[in-house]
Amino acid sequence: MTLPFVPESFRWVETPAGPVLECVPLERVAPHFFTTRGVALDPVVMVNQVHGRTVVVIRHDAPLPAGRPDADVLVSNSRAAAIAVRAADCVPLLMADKSTGAVAAVHAGWRGTAAGAAGAAVDTLAREFGAKPENLVAAIGPSIGPCCYEVGSELVDAFAAAGHPRHLIDRWFSRRRGSGIGDQGSGFLASKERLVLDVPGANRDQLVLAGVPDDQIYLSGLCTAEHLDVLTSYRVEKEKAGRLAGVIRARAG
Repeated sequence: MTLPFVPESFRWVETPAGPVLECVPLERVAPHFFTTRGVALDPVVMVNQVHGRTVVVIRHDAPLPAGRPDADVLVSNSRAAAIAVRAADCVPLLMADKSTGAVAAVHAGWRGTAAGAAGAAVDTLAREFGAKPENLVAAIGPSIGPCCYEVGSELVDAFAAAGHPRHLIDRWFSRRRGSGIGDQGSGFLASKERLVLDVPGANRDQLVLAGVPDDQIYLSGLCTAEHLDVLTSYRVEKEKAGRLAGVIRARAG
């Protein structure tokens, strides 16, 4: 397996279960990792992901939730329990607060992004644990990129209906030449204009709007559809797709 190149803010780490991806600045605040397609998880707190913005709160002085509640965001200040989200094209987003030590894990596909799942995580960290947005460090793990995420115009309407301003919608959606996944680079398909969505970029912008400094938000830059030997993509592999995970835990003091 050849691991793809990542920015200096990320690094590959070999573990007994296989390679995982870490965000270097986030690791200074909270232990975490993004798995590849072949890494199994130890027991962690997870949710039944429903493509929304509902938040589950994990407290150090309260019992862990029974089963998997319906949600797409977890926030926690428990040093005993890791939290995790799973994805196979959707954005796995991890955050930690440099002051309080509280952490968050967010699952955001296009529906969760339209619903503002990232902002819900920031708001809940502030309300429940006193975390200030300017103290948050965030890492956006591998997800499908605008290089490969061709969508229909109905998604533009969905983002508009959700209340996102037009200038941001125009930033997140763009028209590009080529057929996306499987593009042969020539002929009719390569010249065809297609509408694409930048889900990682949209989540970065929503974090900035929520008060997180832009220079404290780190993107892995890895497209799940382009690295199938290491990652996994539902859009490409359909029912055969696995899941990668973003896992984080409040750092023990």
